[in-house]
Amino acid sequence: MLDNRPSSATDQARGSRRAFLRSTAVASAASALTVTALGKNTFVLERPAADAPQPAGPNERIRIATIGMGIIGFIDTDTALKVPGVELVACCDLYQGRRVHAREVYGDHISVHVDYREVLDRPDIDAVLICVPDHWHAKISIDAMRARKAVYCEKPMVRLVAEGAEVITVQKETGTPFQVGSQYASSILYDKVRELIQSGAIGAINSVEARYNRNSPIGAWQYTIPTDASPETVDWDRFLGTAPRRPFDAVRFFRWRNYWDYGTAVAGDLFVHLLTGIHHATGSLGPTQIAGMGGLRYWKDGRDVYDLIMGLMDYPETDRHPGFSLALQCNFEDGGGGDTLFRFVGNEGVIHVSFSELTLNRTGIVQPTAEAVLQGYNSVRTFSLEQQQKLSDQIRAEFAARRPPAPSATSWPERYVVPRGYDERYDHFVHFFQAVREGRPIYEDAVFGLRAAAPALLCNESLRQGKVMRWDPVAMSMTA
Repeated sequence: MLDNRPSSATDQARGSRRAFLRSTAVASAASALTVTALGKNTFVLERPAADAPQPAGPNERIRIATIGMGIIGFIDTDTALKVPGVELVACCDLYQGRRVHAREVYGDHISVHVDYREVLDRPDIDAVLICVPDHWHAKISIDAMRARKAVYCEKPMVRLVAEGAEVITVQKETGTPFQVGSQYASSILYDKVRELIQSGAIGAINSVEARYNRNSPIGAWQYTIPTDASPETVDWDRFLGTAPRRPFDAVRFFRWRNYWDYGTAVAGDLFVHLLTGIHHATGSLGPTQIAGMGGLRYWKDGRDVYDLIMGLMDYPETDRHPGFSLALQCNFEDGGGGDTLFRFVGNEGVIHVSFSELTLNRTGIVQPTAEAVLQGYNSVRTFSLEQQQKLSDQIRAEFAARRPPAPSATSWPERYVVPRGYDERYDHFVHFFQAVREGRPIYEDAVFGLRAAAPALLCNESLRQGKVMRWDPVAMSMTA
């Protein structure tokens, strides 16, 4: 093992650089959204110009390294580099072909590594993007924070619920910026949902439905395996880490999400996104009861994780929100085409959310007319004629004495869309680098990250154990 504890000279270099990056530190929340009318009850959401990242001088640049150059590794790196003042200096991956491609894409000036500890030992690196298999998330995050590197760790924050406490403790002890990469936490759509819920636009929320479906082999993690995959081009032993030992297997390496040894199945990959959006929008800390049901229905390709799961969670009333129930679904064989959507349901309306827009409908609880009570689908018409006449006189008199109902707040749905080309992942990186450079609050820190990851991971446990799981979202611990 390499000793990542810095020497005094290295520590001074790191400390002075961190001090400079935080010299203009301010702690402020994001500004309110700007809303521009696009048409009849259709609006475009945007962040105020004041929230846009400003150009950075040569001495203000944040130097990053990406650990794990798979699909998300390249996507995250490309997105991070769009933020002004961010520079890539190193990449790390266990497959030779990805190290080669990192230089093909970003230039020969970047250094490439097999061992992530070599990256953490460099004093010129300010932040790392951790885009590795789930079973490495906690270990590398902890090592990086102890090496005083700001951390952007892809979701889920941990593979096991029990790993979360140490990640939180190390973040607090080191004071190092740590952000989980579930970008719904920074999305202007979910900022707007939060605003609408808090304003009472849908009344008291009582339920949420969310689904994230797919319908293709690639969507179901059947990723392409390179023809040169071998023990000579892949550091298989380092990949395994704490996972069970087994001979080299290219399928397990390049399609690791399909196996419990390294991944967290569908819930760990996609429920976390849904829970992130829901917790951000409602302000909730999490559910207390969690149940998961599903199985391997279609993609029987050697994987040992399921391809369909449904989750049901109970969120009790708190000082942040009324009690509500949550239904989640991820289906990798959705023959209808695959879709992602949310429904935030209240007693006065509902908010529908897709990738690029939200719609507010405010029908509310519909009060029946006198005719509907007397002649509609109701028990009155099953009573004797004498009783029907008595009720008719009584009900018509009651309705005549009532005030006419107030007009609906909107006579048609309100629709809010994101600007063309909007990318919430970019916003998420902007917030991360503002925290690194300016000391702004982290949008999705380790505490938020565990509260989003744990219910998803407990869905897995519920499915495997066949029972409802109990969770304390305040203490972030299992309960009897």
